[in-house]
Amino acid sequence: MEILTTNNVWMMICTALVFFMHLGFSLLEIGLTRQKNTINILFKNVFIVCIGLLLYCLIGFNLMYPGAFNGVLGFSGFGLTSPVTPEGLLDLTYNQGYTYWTDFLFQGMFAATAATIVSGAVAERVKIVPFMIFTIFYVGLVYPIAGSWKWGGGFLQTMETPFYDFAGSTLVHSVGGWAAVVAVWLLGPRIGKFVDGKPQAIPGHNLPLATAGVLILWLGWFGFNGGSVLSADPGLTSLTLVTTCLAAASGGVVAMLVSTAVYKNLDLTMFLNGILGGLVAITAGADQMSPTDAILIGSIAGAIIVLAVACVDKIKLDDPVGAIAVHLVCGLWGTLAVGFFGKLAGFDQIISQLIGIICYAVMCLGSSFIILIILKKTMGLRVSEIEELEGLDGHEHGMDAYPDFRLNENT
Repeated sequence: MEILTTNNVWMMICTALVFFMHLGFSLLEIGLTRQKNTINILFKNVFIVCIGLLLYCLIGFNLMYPGAFNGVLGFSGFGLTSPVTPEGLLDLTYNQGYTYWTDFLFQGMFAATAATIVSGAVAERVKIVPFMIFTIFYVGLVYPIAGSWKWGGGFLQTMETPFYDFAGSTLVHSVGGWAAVVAVWLLGPRIGKFVDGKPQAIPGHNLPLATAGVLILWLGWFGFNGGSVLSADPGLTSLTLVTTCLAAASGGVVAMLVSTAVYKNLDLTMFLNGILGGLVAITAGADQMSPTDAILIGSIAGAIIVLAVACVDKIKLDDPVGAIAVHLVCGLWGTLAVGFFGKLAGFDQIISQLIGIICYAVMCLGSSFIILIILKKTMGLRVSEIEELEGLDGHEHGMDAYPDFRLNENT
């Protein structure tokens, strides 16, 4: 009982840390965008958390963990039903690490993250209602079904060499990243982003908030990765937190160095995204890596960030916060890195990682395209030109985030 209590308390602390990450995402997104869209971004992020938890309670948890199923799709019923003993008492043998209720809440916090990634990528020009509808389908159906393929004991877990994703480089981050690609492509770039085919910088209005957001996310990753140990095991939890932090630090430093070499300036946003890239990359194998492995994985992620941001601009996709580079590209790298570094390294593991990546790419690209193209054809995805120029806060919400500090219509 003491072990269960200790493990369960640690898991609840990690749940709170993952919840805290949503504040980090919110601050990062508003900091890297213009002040006239602040309320719109905050509204989307708060909605994602609220609707995500409700949907995960109603159907998501039982889609993601359906028990015995065909490995592709299963469903164990609506709502939450706590396991009980024959005497009608709460069954504390549900799991050696935590109770049924803790399991639901911890996993539910993960569920909303995928849509939050999309929120940042489509910022400043997406209609709020179609985005909310997209969130309902993507968080309520797509994410848990995709998650069941690995974490629910599905076909990717039962392969001869199982696909491995410790805390979600693919299952969370690339699931959001693939949808972000589709959404950004269907929406098109913001007005003024590309002039004569060349990308133009559209500065965010508050880099101190963006910096605070990244540091909060880093803190939250202690729960994101640390909680994925699924117990308070001192050795494994400590190692996981060390590899997580080293990857973040090396990702930030290398992104700073590479961006300075390429662009001849010390770009804070590249530094911040390098930290996030390192965190995303280590997430797939944080429990399998040595400190040296973690530094190498984070360093490569930091270099990838600079190249990926440039490539996203090159193909004329407008991603205001760098979500595609951070969550998709670094998520893919981190997933592959499991086959190159750490205890699972080997050719068979690389092949398994590639199979998992392809399966999730097909699932997420296809499902997000179907949802978004239907919304585009029926409701429209993008606000009008005048709404975009004047800001979504006034047109979509009828209020201003900074009523006593309005600079001009382009901020």
